[in-house]
Amino acid sequence: MITLFLLSIIVFAAAQVLPGDVGRNVLGPFASQQDVDNLNKSLGLDRPLYQQYWDWFSNFLHGDLGMSLQYKVPVSDLLGPAFVNSLKLAAVAFVLVVPLSILGGTISGLRRGRLTDRAITVTGLSLTAIPEFVTAIVLILIFGLWLKWLPVSATAPPGANALTQTKYLLLPSFALVMVLFGYIARITRASVIESIDADYTRTAYLKGLSRSQVVNRHVMRNSLLPTIAVVATQVGYLIGGLLVIEKLFNYNGIGQRIYVAAQNKDFIMLQSGVMLVGVVYLVATLIADILYSLLNPRVRFGAVE
Repeated sequence: MITLFLLSIIVFAAAQVLPGDVGRNVLGPFASQQDVDNLNKSLGLDRPLYQQYWDWFSNFLHGDLGMSLQYKVPVSDLLGPAFVNSLKLAAVAFVLVVPLSILGGTISGLRRGRLTDRAITVTGLSLTAIPEFVTAIVLILIFGLWLKWLPVSATAPPGANALTQTKYLLLPSFALVMVLFGYIARITRASVIESIDADYTRTAYLKGLSRSQVVNRHVMRNSLLPTIAVVATQVGYLIGGLLVIEKLFNYNGIGQRIYVAAQNKDFIMLQSGVMLVGVVYLVATLIADILYSLLNPRVRFGAVE
């Protein structure tokens, strides 16, 4: 709750310094200044900032995201579908990138210094260094325009089933996989190498356990701990940080909604959108902490003591 409170203050303060005028954006450049002032007053924008903040934040805590200043409709009607769309894209990308990155990082760590390790490491670092809009455009050209295997838009037709929606989301998901693979795989590789060199691993070998038993019971279990924390930090990015991907693939996600709200100085939608992404970050971090305690007996037993 403290984190959300601090985030709400930061978001509200940042929204106030955005250039532009809500009334002018709504009425257009040819409206009189009196009409603009009257509209701002009717929207409550002439009230003291602390009153505006408290009304918005208290309503947010009760599940009321407020009314959009730009569109005059409930913010939930605009952010709700966009948030669901972002969740769908994040889910597809998550299912692809996490197993692939952990597998690549594990293979790289187990074959440290060999050709396989160098190939995975160099490939991952190269993909991470390339901006996501570049990889997305390349994927669109190759798989969408030249080979025509996948649609270039991420927006599925109305009423499409889950399989069809997944097909439309594959291309943007591949772009996200290429961006995140190197980062997660590199952390996994470092954790695997650290676990292999640990005393408990050497003790397991001395007890007569086979390599597969040592890797499965000791190396993988301990090397996943840092990886879980890294994956948790990427969940928020997969939800609210995909503006470029959403633009390129014509996808109505929450990133686009937040961007448009910032352009139009729609304080309510901007603040509520960022807060939703913040809640996702907090939930992802909480889940990561729970998984960390389940995989690490020292944390679990220490908490009991």
